[in-house]
Amino acid sequence: MEGIGSFLPFIAIFAVMYFFMIAPQMKRSKQEKKFAAELKRGDRVITKSGMHGKVVDLNDKDNSCVIETLAGKIKFDRSAISMEMSTKLNTPATVK
Repeated sequence: MEGIGSFLPFIAIFAVMYFFMIAPQMKRSKQEKKFAAELKRGDRVITKSGMHGKVVDLNDKDNSCVIETLAGKIKFDRSAISMEMSTKLNTPATVK
């Protein structure tokens, strides 16, 4: 019985780490994958490097997309598109 009692704090620390660090990161990763899979032509997006543009073409073979910017068309990997910035860009502004 003494052996189980000495491992109880380690189990509690692992449980706290899981619920506050690992589980939210897994949820965020699933949301980002879903966002990248649901991209469609005409979506206005912002890349993680800050480039603004509109999705012109999607390629499922290499998981990339072509984005039209003011400078021309550029090919990006879908994982390079920022989910947070793109959703902020596409949500209508609220009037205060």
